[in-house]
Amino acid sequence: MYSILRTTLATFALAGIALGAPAATPVAITIPLAALNQSGETGTATLTQVGSGVRVVVSLKHAPAVAQPTHIHIGTCGNIKKAPEYALGNTVGGSGTSTVAGVTLKQLLAGKYAINVHKSTTDLATYVACGNIAVK
Repeated sequence: MYSILRTTLATFALAGIALGAPAATPVAITIPLAALNQSGETGTATLTQVGSGVRVVVSLKHAPAVAQPTHIHIGTCGNIKKAPEYALGNTVGGSGTSTVAGVTLKQLLAGKYAINVHKSTTDLATYVACGNIAVK
């Protein structure tokens, strides 16, 4: 009886099954950005842990050449806090790269955050793309 139990436990251990162990925080994630307000702007945001910050690379299709303010907001795309939590560099021509200092990917994944792209510097009220920061 004990031999079967020992063999079963050893098999689980060798298979790498850790019951109840938390999943490791990824070093990078890519989230989809969905179009809002019939903008047609879709794409991705890739978040990568770099030193003591998170690099965010935004890539949008069908984006205009104008600067589009981009932020990380508290909440989700369906229920977002209006004031940004972390400013990102503008997305211009569909591309933008920023590093948010003093935050970790683990912290962002532990809360409810979304990346939001605004129509332009003169029309911040209109959101054109959004994606929830989460591991799928």
